[in-house]
Amino acid sequence: MMAGLTGWHLLIVLAVILLLFGAAKLPALAKSMGQSARVFRSEIKEMKKEDAADPTTATPVVAPEVRDASNIAADPARGTADPKP
Repeated sequence: MMAGLTGWHLLIVLAVILLLFGAAKLPALAKSMGQSARVFRSEIKEMKKEDAADPTTATPVVAPEVRDASNIAADPARGTADPKP
């Protein structure tokens, strides 16, 4: 996806970001992004610990629906007949 990007492309993107946010706001933006990444990683670790500690929270397996043959009406389009005479 980003294999065709060169150093010039990166410089242009950085210049556009600098123009949009200004030099004064960039350190605060970077700090905020770093804190968000740290919080996200810590939450992911907590979720993994909770899943490992409690195996009953695994995704339950749902059995397929079993239909009773006595409730199926005749369907001439599919060629099925009513099981009751």
